[in-house]
Amino acid sequence: MESSSHPYAELSPVAVLEAVESLGYETDARMFPLNSYENRVYQVGINGKPSIIVKFYRPERWTTEQILEEHRYTQELVDLEIPVVPPIDFAQGGTLQQFNNFRFSVFEQFLGRPPELDNLDNLLVMGRFVGRIHAVGALHEFKHRIEFTAQRFSVQSRQFLLENDFLSRDMRPAYETVSQDLVDKIQQRFADHGEVQKLRIHGDCHPGNVLWKDETPNFVDFDDTMTGPAIQDLWMMLSGDRNQRQAQLLELVEGYNEFHNFRASELELVEAMRTMRLMNYAAWLARRWEDPAFPKSFPWFNTERYWAEHIQELREQLFLLDEPALRLV
Repeated sequence: MESSSHPYAELSPVAVLEAVESLGYETDARMFPLNSYENRVYQVGINGKPSIIVKFYRPERWTTEQILEEHRYTQELVDLEIPVVPPIDFAQGGTLQQFNNFRFSVFEQFLGRPPELDNLDNLLVMGRFVGRIHAVGALHEFKHRIEFTAQRFSVQSRQFLLENDFLSRDMRPAYETVSQDLVDKIQQRFADHGEVQKLRIHGDCHPGNVLWKDETPNFVDFDDTMTGPAIQDLWMMLSGDRNQRQAQLLELVEGYNEFHNFRASELELVEAMRTMRLMNYAAWLARRWEDPAFPKSFPWFNTERYWAEHIQELREQLFLLDEPALRLV
């Protein structure tokens, strides 16, 4: 059960089914929560038809204009036969529905498997499709979605943790020092790079948001779509030691360049972006800690051990930020 003080407390199983049935569906009362924490996402059974996926947006996170802009972008990609999973557009209400205090959208259920990115041929294919997404993303601009900046993902993350006393008296000085050193290095790295060309991107293009089917990657969950540098949608596909990541990069870029020009200078930003993601993830957990789902799902967070390991990870990033970037060789 959700805490009665949390907005999602009103989203009971009955409310979920009633929301779906308000759109004319006849449910069979089967409802399975899916692995989502920022929003609430359910697989709902429909009589005589395939199940559907229903996403209830976290209250007060996005404006209606921001959500609809995300929906228009995914539909723009679908119209050009790029494999993404868009929300269903209903005759009344469009892609964004309202039930009680919740805005929600409905998606067709799509079944696929995680991409095997240790296979270089698959990375070549991934590069092609991300290149296609970015070629479309460069055609227009977002007016309402957020922008990827060091201020938002590192400075504000640091401020939130320090201002809300998540760190103990013993841990705070170490975090305060290393996080400030990292912010300084991140900002210097972006300053040294100069102006970053930005476009509409997926924003959270890690392998968990890709479903592989029929030798094709299908991109899901554009909830974090934003204006940002192209490399943000590419670096999370690289893993392993430096030699492995170098080989993976070459395949990814070869496919990408078939549809959109890869900016090699952005490779200088990868470790800064990795650091920003680490800092933002800790702050995200902290910002959501009053949501009862978070302490249950992340019991290791906000413990002395967690902060000690997080601070050590940040210290390691200080050294990684000084290492030479991957190259197109």
